[in-house]
Amino acid sequence: MESQLLDEPTDIGLLQRAKVGDFVAFQQLVAKLQPRVYGLTYRILQQTQDAEDATQQTFLALIEHIADFREESSVATWVLKIATNHALKILRKKRGGKMVSMADMASDDNYNDIPHPEFIAPWSQTADEIVQQAEVQEELEKALLELDDKYRLVFVLRDVEGLSVKETAQALDLTESTVKVRLLRARLALRERLTKKFGDAMQAMIPDHKHS
Repeated sequence: MESQLLDEPTDIGLLQRAKVGDFVAFQQLVAKLQPRVYGLTYRILQQTQDAEDATQQTFLALIEHIADFREESSVATWVLKIATNHALKILRKKRGGKMVSMADMASDDNYNDIPHPEFIAPWSQTADEIVQQAEVQEELEKALLELDDKYRLVFVLRDVEGLSVKETAQALDLTESTVKVRLLRARLALRERLTKKFGDAMQAMIPDHKHS
């Protein structure tokens, strides 16, 4: 088993081979990264066909720009950045171009005006029990759709895809401090949404009028 792990080619090794014309290495790289790229684009676009288009465009762009990779980040981060850009282009097109860049509207990217939750209550079950439920996953997906794009993308890359704060910043062309603030806002909003659904309203510290 250890021998197989040692023999498994790395992303950077495959990319370096692909750079010099090894198409088999490129195919292996695509096979490794495609599930993550599709998962990311689907969570951004929420449409199978759009996600498939963005995934295809990502790897076509990878072929065209493979020589541009400077190894300043991981291969996965670089490819996910390409995927994010293509997904955002599709979003802009579907919304008639009425979508700002991720770096825009930075005036609220600080800790000074983080909103306090309107509803705070203990959950009726443990967090581990709750997150395993299909109903929670469905509610989380709905909540993600309601988040502003700049918060949703940061949450998806950091907490769903598992990128570090630094990698998330690189993928979205943001500063690390901006990523941290947007991530906090996203987490607070999502937790409040789930708390309203699964919290014990009888023990709420700040009652929600809907439950009164």
